[in-house]
Amino acid sequence: MKSKIAEAVNLRYSPVVILFTDEKPEGALQFKEGRRGCVVSMLTAAAKGRTAVFDRKTYGCIGGGAGLGFGNTYTNFPGGIEYFLSMGNREFCESEKGREILKNRPHLIHGEAYKKTPELARSFIESLPYYDVPTEYIVFKPLDKLLPDEKPEVVVLLATPDQISALVVLANYGRHGGDNVMIPWGAGCHSIGIIPFNEGRSDSPRAVVGLTDVSARKYLDKDILSFSVPYKMFLEMEDNVEESFLTREEWLKIKERNQP
Repeated sequence: MKSKIAEAVNLRYSPVVILFTDEKPEGALQFKEGRRGCVVSMLTAAAKGRTAVFDRKTYGCIGGGAGLGFGNTYTNFPGGIEYFLSMGNREFCESEKGREILKNRPHLIHGEAYKKTPELARSFIESLPYYDVPTEYIVFKPLDKLLPDEKPEVVVLLATPDQISALVVLANYGRHGGDNVMIPWGAGCHSIGIIPFNEGRSDSPRAVVGLTDVSARKYLDKDILSFSVPYKMFLEMEDNVEESFLTREEWLKIKERNQP
């Protein structure tokens, strides 16, 4: 499938589709069981033409399991995820189990300081729209590799600020109001996974601007954010491209400086 949106805004990379499936694609990238990895690195690989696959044993990290929709994997976080997101858990890190884990994850003792207190972090974790994927696998692959019988859950566009601006306008073009896009705080995988998955359940889903996660930014170009769209909303936006501002002079002048 070719995207009118990708062409109209001059995307640098291919749109990526996220699929639920019980069939493992041949030759797909996959984290090794028990090995850490970041879901966003796989998203980047898919945007560059590769296919990536995840299952309940190969989602890269505890946050990746939750972000991709394999349930609330945060219940398994050593020392408590609410402490890791905030001020760390020194008491746990001084325990026998904690000292062993600390050898490979020294940042556990101080935490990430993304939330001011464990209580605030806990409220965030409890508010996430956890998802239980109904299939064995989740697949990331370029939109142009989508097969006719495949229906993705979400389409992820990696875009520059100019392009994000255009996508926000297009998302609101055929809708009432001006709040048809959200930019929630959370992990990178939340913003491309469970949050847009949850929006896809709505009769009037919103798009999600994401990859504002500082910990995930190293896997991206410095000028790139994500724009994740539930599939039915993506098709709606595709249908509106040719009649919208994307064919008008105001946008075309901006488009020229976003050559891929």
